[in-house]
Amino acid sequence: MAREGRGRLTLMAVLGAMGPGLLAALAGNDAGGIATYSSAGADFGYGTLWILPVMAVLLIVVQETAARCGCVTGKGFASLIRERFGVRLSALAMGALLIANTAVTISEFAGIASGLALFGVPAAISVPLVGLIIWLITMSGSFQRIEKILLLVSCVFITYVAAAFLVGPDWREVGLATVTPRLLPDSDYVSLLVATIGTTIAPWMIFLAQNNVVDKNIDEDGIALQRVDTVTGSVVACAIAWFIIVTTATVLHPAGIEVADAADAAQALEPIAGHWSTILFGAGLVAASFLAACVLPGVTSSAICEAFGWERGADRTWEEAPAYRGFITGIVLISAMLVILPGVNLFDIMMSAQVINGVLLPVLLVFLVLIAQDRLIMGEYRNGRVWNILTWATIVLITVLTVVMFVL
Repeated sequence: MAREGRGRLTLMAVLGAMGPGLLAALAGNDAGGIATYSSAGADFGYGTLWILPVMAVLLIVVQETAARCGCVTGKGFASLIRERFGVRLSALAMGALLIANTAVTISEFAGIASGLALFGVPAAISVPLVGLIIWLITMSGSFQRIEKILLLVSCVFITYVAAAFLVGPDWREVGLATVTPRLLPDSDYVSLLVATIGTTIAPWMIFLAQNNVVDKNIDEDGIALQRVDTVTGSVVACAIAWFIIVTTATVLHPAGIEVADAADAAQALEPIAGHWSTILFGAGLVAASFLAACVLPGVTSSAICEAFGWERGADRTWEEAPAYRGFITGIVLISAMLVILPGVNLFDIMMSAQVINGVLLPVLLVFLVLIAQDRLIMGEYRNGRVWNILTWATIVLITVLTVVMFVL
């Protein structure tokens, strides 16, 4: 229990705390996520909507635990892994994180390229230009400024809400599908369910949720407010995913149109739902990819530098934190270059990232729950029995689903 006066939930206090949880959750709705949700709606209609409330609960459990650890310890996740489990395991985790996050960043640049192509901008122009903008934002020297810019960008997600209302679904049918679990004896259906959960909780999101709290210097007094932030962010992110599925399920599923990525979904909407639906869907894809591409290099660099005790932070200069700024620059440069190089198989890169993330996520979640229930580290704020059960249940579920995905 928090002591009296801690984290008082006034409106101004809640609004002031908003940011880290919202940003971490929304950044998960990236190019790969939008492609997954679009495919789920196009292939199975409203049949996967029921999984989204489950996803929201899983995301809340993970995000709240990570944020609480940051509030109590004042340290990022990578630092706690090194202290609790040693340098070798920390180095192994950071190596896997670097490879996976670079591959995911490449997919974000691919999303930017395909999204802007819908508006007639070729990849040779869009990718280098957006890459430069992303690099300048991450090098701006102020965490608060970066967070405000990215939260402003995330407002574009409202386009998916508008698109859903524009296509005019049967809201009664949508509501029933959301609260009625449905399982089909179909390997493609099971794979999409697994992918839908997997794209919502990624390894890098744990680092982002905890590091953002640490960077804002939030301590135990802010735990109650951070819970509001993480719950709000998780619910909003899953609601955006819900609207994406509703849109493609309403328009593309009855027409029997299949989509391979989010750009395909945007193009397929136009002849059936009109030009504005394509514009809204395409704008959301570009904004989502841009948001994640801004977040991933910084999260990756921050985690690696923290794990090895190097200087880090957006407010550090090149002289003060060469490794931190160097990793960011390298990830952005490599990602942008690979997307515009001819003959590069982006699909294989993205699939490799999924495999690494699938293996890494359960391991990191075990690290997280062991830290969160450690009395010496967390004191009175360690996990209680109910939260421990929820966290371990999340780990077991994700592990089983990951194995199922690989088998299928």
